[in-house]
Amino acid sequence: MIVPWQDIAPETLDNLIREFVLREGTDYGDIEVSVADKVEQVKAQLASGEAVIVFSELHETVDIQLRNKF
Repeated sequence: MIVPWQDIAPETLDNLIREFVLREGTDYGDIEVSVADKVEQVKAQLASGEAVIVFSELHETVDIQLRNKF
């Protein structure tokens, strides 16, 4: 189930995105990107609709996924 990011309290959304960014550990190549910058990039993806927040009732988990892969 997709959860609208606008319905999530700002502090909770920030924590969710931060946890996602730290868990993913994405390699950005030769240029180091700060956690704060990564969080802002994910927020932009959510705002543009490129990424979505997904809640799994079966697994009782929340994740952020690219819309085209969901």
